[in-house]
Amino acid sequence: MSVVVLISGRGSNLRALLEAGLPVSAVVSNVPGAAGLAIAAQHGVPGRVVSHKDFATREAFDEALAKEIDHYSPRLVALAGFMRVLTPGFVQRYRERMLNIHPSLLPAFPGLNTHQRALAEGVKLHGCSVHFVTADLDHGPIVAQAAIPVRRNDTAASLALRVLTQEHVIYPRAVRWFLDGRLAIVNGAVSVEGGDAQLVFDDRA
Repeated sequence: MSVVVLISGRGSNLRALLEAGLPVSAVVSNVPGAAGLAIAAQHGVPGRVVSHKDFATREAFDEALAKEIDHYSPRLVALAGFMRVLTPGFVQRYRERMLNIHPSLLPAFPGLNTHQRALAEGVKLHGCSVHFVTADLDHGPIVAQAAIPVRRNDTAASLALRVLTQEHVIYPRAVRWFLDGRLAIVNGAVSVEGGDAQLVFDDRA
């Protein structure tokens, strides 16, 4: 029933998962010294490093990463700020048991610099999405989303901070749904047994 979390940086979503009491069995980073590894250590969770710089190809890196993950036999792999594009073979290996948190209301603004792009487009709502990982970058069946209004005086930094707060709400919730066996994917759409709300809208944020 365990979760292996993949990180590249500060680990704020990792912290949210740990503080929610989710059964994280290991944290793996592709960046030596990533701040999230210290968070793992503080919670007594093993931290491992598989540096992508040690491998000549994406495929070789992904194979080494998969071996590290499989050592813990997790039920779920959770990407939490993991800044690597995964190969189709890796994605297939963990098909329908790998989740990602992305800072936009997908399918809008996949990729990087989502907050700057949202402001440049003048959208009135922005937010974050938890989705199953597929071979297409930042696509895949959406499990949960949180939306907030974009304020007239928002900057990319202020918007990012407010969205991050919502990420910490919906990611632990989505992971819990998965571990409890409450998620179903039918025709590319995800439903939650029991009818829990898959959209959070916080107009106070």
